[in-house]
Parts: sequence; C-alpha cells; structure tokens
Amino acid sequence: MALQIGIVGLPNVGKSTLFKALTENPVEISNYPFCTIEPNVGVVKVPDERLDKLSIMSETEKIVPAVVEFVDIAGIVKGASEGEGLGNKFLANIREVDAIAQVVRVFENSNITHVHNKVDPLEDIEIINTELILADLETVTKRMEKLAKDARGNDKEAQFKLIIAEKIKNTLEKGLLANMTDIDFEDQNTKIAVRELQLLTMKPFLYVYNVSDVNEKLPDILENRRHVKLDIKIEEELIEMSEEEKAEMELTSHINDLIVEAYDLLGLQTFITTGKIETRAWTIKKGATAPEAGAAIHTDFQEKFIRADVIMWDKLLEIGSWGKAKELGAVKTVGRDYVMTDGEVVEFKV
Repeated sequence: MALQIGIVGLPNVGKSTLFKALTENPVEISNYPFCTIEPNVGVVKVPDERLDKLSIMSETEKIVPAVVEFVDIAGIVKGASEGEGLGNKFLANIREVDAIAQVVRVFENSNITHVHNKVDPLEDIEIINTELILADLETVTKRMEKLAKDARGNDKEAQFKLIIAEKIKNTLEKGLLANMTDIDFEDQNTKIAVRELQLLTMKPFLYVYNVSDVNEKLPDILENRRHVKLDIKIEEELIEMSEEEKAEMELTSHINDLIVEAYDLLGLQTFITTGKIETRAWTIKKGATAPEAGAAIHTDFQEKFIRADVIMWDKLLEIGSWGKAKELGAVKTVGRDYVMTDGEVVEFKV
C-alpha cells in the first residue's frame, strides 16, 4: 500500500534536511530558496519492536517492516496559488500525496536566512495554509459552476454534490482548511463528492516543528495542533555518528516519532505474519476487514477468503508458539465481516 506524505513548508525551514535524516539518503541541501525543484521520494521503515520479538520466537530468517513514503516538495512562498515561486508545480506535487507534513521553523539562527527575515511559526503556518486554501477555493468555484449547471437539469447527484461543495467553499472562505468542514465524512456519497474535488486542504495535516530543544513548550496555539518536535539539524548529524558517539554526547534521535505519527496520520495499521522464513508487517487501512487485510498479501486472499486465524502479538509471544496457542484455544477463528485490530498475528485460509 504505497501511501505518501508530502513534506512542505517555506524555503529554508529544514525540509530537505529532514528528508535526508528520514531516508539517510544524500539530497541537495543549500541555503537558498527553491533548492528542491523535483520532488525526492524516500521509502522509510516504520519502527516496530513487535517484529524483532516475534522473529526471535519464530527463529525467523528475515524481517520485513512496514514502510511509509515521504516526498520532499519544493518550498512554497506567498503568492504560490497565483504562480509565484514554483507555484503550480508545487501545488501539483502536493495534490499527488495522501497527507501533508508541514515543516515549521521555530529555532533562531542568524546564519540561516528566513525568507521573511523573521522567525514567526504561526505566520509561516498561515502563509502556507492560505496558499493552499486559495488554490482550493479556485478548484471548488470552478467545480460548482459545472455542478450548478447539472443541478438545474434535475440531476439529483449533482444537487447533492453542489450542497457539499458549497459547505466546503464556506469553510475555505473563513480561512479554514477544507477538512474542517462540518459534513459527514463517513457517508459514502459525501466521500465520493469530496474525493472528486481533489482538494489540497482536505488531506490530513501534521506539523513538524523544527526546534532547538524538543522539550521546549510552545504557545498553546501551536501545541494544540497535531505535531511532532524535532531538532532537524541534530537528526542529520546523528546519521553520521556511531552508537558510542551518540551515547557519549547524550544525543537521542526522535525521528521515529515522526515516522510513527505519519503512519497513523495516513490512517494505517499493521497485521503481522511470522514463521521460519520471515516475520513481516503488512499495512492495511484502519477499519479493514479480514478479507481486505488478506488482499495486502495477495488478491486471491480476498477473493477466495474462507476464514482467518488471529491472535494478538503479545499473547502469542507470551505463549511461545503458534502451535501451542492453538492447542490452548488462544487463537480465534474469524470470518469475512471481522474488522482487524492493529498488532494481530494472522494466518489466512483460502
């Protein structure tokens, strides 16, 4: 399941440095705007201690973790929605990703140029969000013109979609993200209407505060947003250090906090298979049924699904083996309607 998080922000806030720290791959990093033009894509392992523990139990030859894809997107500037900077190219790249990680500079450093010559995290957030909102307003307005025409022809579907679009437009005009609109996002017809709009601010947002101290308490207006705090420069330096050097300098990486939060932001969870050959984390959407989970392994597992045997990973670890867990009745057999829980170890019957 290749879902992507786009790393966005103003120029020189640490986006490409963060990407390097995440992927441990060298990318061009320079102290000037628009250094990043083509988006870099990196595949990042999701840290999961459950795999290590289960692999020891199963005497596994290979461990295969879940992954998240991060996309390093060029810096945005005020006026991007009207073509300033890399403008439309930037917005097109964001449109391709599934969620947005917005890097926000909080640290002070006179040697690193701020595009607006001052460090103001809230203003930076507002600039980025405003440009995305303006782009979405243009999209919604154009779409409403087409829907209004169809609605006048007594097209019931168009009438419904027009109502949804109007509600979203009202939200955007208040300066709010589209994902804050008061509509039933679980309704299937609403989902279709929203998906067709392909709005930038309908995507889930995560703020990455680039700080000089990860324990720093920020103003409530920043703390209350979904976020992680990273000293991104330190994270980059840690790549080159040995474990001994890190221990000597008492430095700890917090990059995994971002990876785990990003995985959750995408609405993902994990089920596990374990055996002699491999212990593997399989990625599924939250709320997936057992047959839908089986499709992560092979489409036949969904189409020819009969049943699945499941047990929570820690219970299996406590018992010590799959065979013994079955003998004790700890393994549960489930059918097509069963909704998966994160961390279950599974065997499918097809």
